[in-house]
Amino acid sequence: MKNDNAAEKWIFIPGAGGTIAAATAKRFAKAGWSVYLASRGIAELEKTAADIRMRYNVGAKAIYFDALDTASHEELYNGLPVKPDGVVLAFGMLGDQKKAESDFSHAREIVETNFLGAVSILEVAARDMENRRKGFIVGISSVAGDRGRLSNYIYGSAKAGVSAYLSGVRHRLFRAGVHVVTVKPGFVATKMTEGMDLPEKLTATPDDVADAIFKAVRKRKNTVYVKKIWRLIMLIIIHLPEFVFKRTKL
Repeated sequence: MKNDNAAEKWIFIPGAGGTIAAATAKRFAKAGWSVYLASRGIAELEKTAADIRMRYNVGAKAIYFDALDTASHEELYNGLPVKPDGVVLAFGMLGDQKKAESDFSHAREIVETNFLGAVSILEVAARDMENRRKGFIVGISSVAGDRGRLSNYIYGSAKAGVSAYLSGVRHRLFRAGVHVVTVKPGFVATKMTEGMDLPEKLTATPDDVADAIFKAVRKRKNTVYVKKIWRLIMLIIIHLPEFVFKRTKL
């Protein structure tokens, strides 16, 4: 990632209301990037944007964005005053697996938020960057998408779709010089996981994820596990024979 004239470069973060996104915005702002913060909670975004402008002396704009309102995505992106050189897809919905098993509307919301919303906004960004032949896209996926498990297979299947999508768009955009990174954080101490009993050694902080994203862009990584141990854990889980795996309670 080049930082020449970095103050003139913008990064677009759909889902910027989350703690991971806020940490990522600040990490890029610290390096001189201006940021578009996009989410539904516009009042909180305005506060974050003001803090970034004051703290890092870069541009920061709050923009209303709804992942489920896919019809608005193209107009929103095309209306950005300066087209971004980077996009970090940061929104997601964990949902409630048990509720999703008996309430299809909840299952649909999980899938549409995590997968359809992601494809909608990223396809708009991908076309723009492909035409300009520059830029990068970061998609925050999940280790839950590496293999379907009884504990979160609705969320996991949506994230598996996101990972496959990012792999495909990475293949497509390579020829245009646009890089695509898939980030798999594992457990992260955020509002989404609040109240969950997370093992300390497997749990990242939002700043850990932000640093991993920034370094992955700079080094043009393809797929990144924020905590490296997750790559080994998921490798074991993926390769468990089905007759063994289905007897586990993962």
